[in-house]
Formats: sequence, C-alpha cells, structure tokens
Amino acid sequence: MAEIKVPELAESITEGTIAQWVKKVGDRVEKGEFIVELETDKVNAEIISEEAGVLKQILAEEGDTVLVGQVIAVVEAGEGEGSAPTPVATEQPKAESAPLAAVPTSQAVAPASVEETTNDRVVASPAARKLAREKGIDLSAISPVDPQGRVRVQDVAAHGTAPQSAPVAPVAPTNGPIVFTPAAQSDRVTIEKMSRRRQTIAKRLLEVKQSTAMLTTFNEIDMTNIMALRKRKQEEFVKTNDIKLGFMSFFTKAVVAALKKFPYVNAQIVEDEIHLNNFFDIGIAVSTEEGLVVPVVRDANSKNFAEIEKDIANLAKKARDKKLGLNDMAGGSFTITNGGVFGSLMSTPIMNGTQAGILGMHSIVNRPVAVNGEVEIRPMMYVALSYDHRIIDGKDSVGFLKTVKELIENPEDLLLNS
Repeated sequence: MAEIKVPELAESITEGTIAQWVKKVGDRVEKGEFIVELETDKVNAEIISEEAGVLKQILAEEGDTVLVGQVIAVVEAGEGEGSAPTPVATEQPKAESAPLAAVPTSQAVAPASVEETTNDRVVASPAARKLAREKGIDLSAISPVDPQGRVRVQDVAAHGTAPQSAPVAPVAPTNGPIVFTPAAQSDRVTIEKMSRRRQTIAKRLLEVKQSTAMLTTFNEIDMTNIMALRKRKQEEFVKTNDIKLGFMSFFTKAVVAALKKFPYVNAQIVEDEIHLNNFFDIGIAVSTEEGLVVPVVRDANSKNFAEIEKDIANLAKKARDKKLGLNDMAGGSFTITNGGVFGSLMSTPIMNGTQAGILGMHSIVNRPVAVNGEVEIRPMMYVALSYDHRIIDGKDSVGFLKTVKELIENPEDLLLNS
C-alpha cells in the first residue's frame, strides 16, 4: 500500500487546491500515471503514482485545500475494477513517505468521460465541479438535463442564469444606518468564488502596498525616432530572425542600461540589509484569463534584440497556454508592465514581490508638443516608475526614468549599451 502525499513544489508554496481527480476510487493505476491535478498559487502540478495498483481511497475532495506533505490518496497493490469504487474514507492514515512525483504543467483537463460516481456525492464531471466551485453553486441544487442525473458544464452554466427565488428583503439593524445587502440568490448580483491564483495575487499586492514605501514618478517619451527605426528595419529584422521587432526589446535594453547606471533600482531589502543584484533578470508582466503573471527574461544584459523578442514571445505563449513553470517566474530583479496594450494612458504600477522598482509603459498617443520652439504633433508615451522609497531616493528614481527616456528617444544609443 502506498500513500500519495502533496509534494514539495517550491520553497514558497505551502498549500494547494485539489483541482480534479483523473482517477476514481477502484480504478487501476499504472506506475507513473497522472491521477490528480493540484492547483497552486503559481502553477498547476500533475501528481503521479510511482507504484501500480488500485486507487483504494481518496482522502481529499475536489476544491479542498491541502497542505504540503498531507496524504490525499492511497494506492493498493491489485487489479482495479474501474466501476466498483470503495467508499471514500473520512480519516487520513498516519503520515509516511509517499512514492510520488509532481510535474508543473498547464491546467490539464481530464477526458470528458471521467466522472465522480461515489454513492454519497452528486454525479458530475470534473469540469462541472470546477465551474460550480468558481460560481459558488451547490451541485445538489442543479437540475441536470441528462436523464441519468449526471451534472454537466452546461447544467452549471444554465443554473447561473435560471430564474431564482425572490430576494429576501433586507433587515434594518436596530442601531446605526440602514445597509442594503443584496440577497445571494438575487439576479442583481452574480457571485463568483475567487480562484486560488486570484486570491494570491490580491494578497501579494496588499503585502507590497503595506510593507514598502512605494512612490511613483512619471515622465513622457517621444516615440518618433524609435517608430521610424522599427519601420526602416522591420522587414530585414523579420527576414533575419523570423520574429517582429517590437517595442519591448528596446525598453528591456533601455532598462538594463539604466539599472547599470542606478544599481539601487536593481536591489531589494532583506531584513536590515540591502541586496544589490549583479544580474539583470527582467520580469515581463503578461495578462492571462486567471490574472497577471510575470515570467522572467533571464540575463537580459547578455542578449540581443532578437533573443529578447523571442524570449518574450515564448513566455507570453506559455502564459496564455497555462504552461508556465515555477522556474519561468522565479527570481526576477526588475519588472516591466505595459498597460498601453489595453489603452491605458497613465497608471501607477505596483511593485512585484520584493523588487524595488517596476516600469509602467502606456499608450502611444499623438499629442501637440513643443519642439525647438514650434508646436508639433508627436507620438508620445507616458511612462511611470514605481519604486521603494526606503532604498531609492528621488535623485536615483528620476535619473533612472530620464535615462530610459533618453535611450528610447535615441534608439541608436542602445547599441552602445548592448
């Protein structure tokens, strides 16, 4: 008999959520076979068994929060029947070493035919259970279309739009002002359960705001020269490197040059010490359906424009496909975020983790500006640097942003810093 435990995935991960069981109690399990998907605040992990046998017990249900080292299932030597599950145990066996492996992966989806069929639970597909958890819907309250009573994703979605009972009138408190709280079943309110990743994002943003002396400084960049350079070189660049020349490689190069000039912007506070990073791993914020993630371009100082563009494209694709691993997001020293892709004109970005600074890019807008005493229409971008004022003074923060501005407005100078 082998106990399956929640594995250690990374030093910062202490718990996770059971996303879905791919195997049912009583199913045959092969050595190395993926049996359960674990969702953490960073990535999802496939937990596999290193022993063949039968899935004898499942000790944590889908949606349960489990800790690293916790026993979540038991595999017993023997042949599985597939359709004759053993009742789910309610107590966990004594903790022992568990033969398992965990592989960070995308949010894997089990075949649609995999369903929960234990007698004490509503019969539903894993996808339906996950959607119900996200919407905060009790599966037992759903009326399935399937004549056999199986709850599908469509049933959960339809339940969310079905007519509900009349909302209960708010009760006025005996003292103080009357506060109207919409009833949970009211069609005026849609309730969604926060995913573990969204909860973690919220928690970390609050931690940064509360634990740092964050300040933001702004500047504006005339994008005329860089846009002209891209236009002149784009065809040749694509032909040579099989990828387009974007703005991000220019800004990454400019940031690296500015970090070399102002090293405290590339630092972090560890207890009562300032750690100056002598490496340039630049995080690039990427928006996904589940929230913002920040994969890292490693050693950006030693890469050319094409290599940076390819790294960014590959990381963005992995993020959208939910295939980012822990190593893709760990250890960045500075972050760049581009709200301009969504039309943002100006913002104050929040720093990422323990980093001391983050650069915010914004939309390029044609505006009238004074050039040599004359008013001209130029493509302008506002940029913002949020920084930890505990270790970065105004002189360094303004100087850093001014350096980025000068290099972008004179892109040929970036070649001298490459």
